[in-house]
Amino acid sequence: MRQTIDLGELDGPILLFGGPYSNLRATEALIAEAETRRIPASRMICTGDVCAYAAEPERTTQMIRALGCPVVAGNCEDSLGSGAADCGCGFEEGATCDRLSMEWFTHASGKVSEESRAWMRGLPGRALFSHGGKRYAVIHGGAEQVNAFIWPTDPPARMAAEIAMLEQDHGPLDGVVCGHSGVPFVEQVGACRWINAGAIGLPGHDGDPRTSFMILDGDALTTHRLDYDHNAAADAMDRSGLLAGYNRTIRCGWWPSEDTFPPAMRRGVTSLDAVATS
Repeated sequence: MRQTIDLGELDGPILLFGGPYSNLRATEALIAEAETRRIPASRMICTGDVCAYAAEPERTTQMIRALGCPVVAGNCEDSLGSGAADCGCGFEEGATCDRLSMEWFTHASGKVSEESRAWMRGLPGRALFSHGGKRYAVIHGGAEQVNAFIWPTDPPARMAAEIAMLEQDHGPLDGVVCGHSGVPFVEQVGACRWINAGAIGLPGHDGDPRTSFMILDGDALTTHRLDYDHNAAADAMDRSGLLAGYNRTIRCGWWPSEDTFPPAMRRGVTSLDAVATS
């Protein structure tokens, strides 16, 4: 079991983000965005999966480590840290993304240093913080299942069950911050907000190559698009032989297969701007 860390009271705007996904240029752009907004690393919180689809896993990991922001472990940290044979993403067996993941996972596993793997093994599984008189928990996917996909189209009861598990361990919560699915959205579930901060390393399957992060400032919670040199990130994938389809995702904003997503979120049905609320 990974530990839970308590970040204490955080004053001022908090930048919430997930899934750097080995995308060095997106990570650089996010850090520049935080500097422009005068948000220090202590108020940047990552929901995990530092290494995944893109070309530069080790350099991206080094950049996040040097930044020093709080990071909770995702399934990719679990897999790379332990030397597992696959990413443990939770894709349905035989799904297109399940088959395509072997390319990028093999690439990442061959590039990530033992020092970075040790850092991944030491990451917490959950984080807690207080902000504006409210308490928040941070996880990767689900409360107990790190690779649980929870979507904006899921019924509120799905999030309520996860919140109940977290509150059993940590007491009443006003918000839960998560990642994994890569799609930013907010769902009010009783007295608690379920907050998926999105991912900065890949777009959210809506035809826009920009990626997403969130800013929490008091009660206000806003989704922001991240502009970065996505063509350069895709070119780096091309040079690395990562040609299975996620290189095209970075360029065009559409995933190589829609079978990962619920039917209501497939092409032409739902966009990030439609599902992200505040």
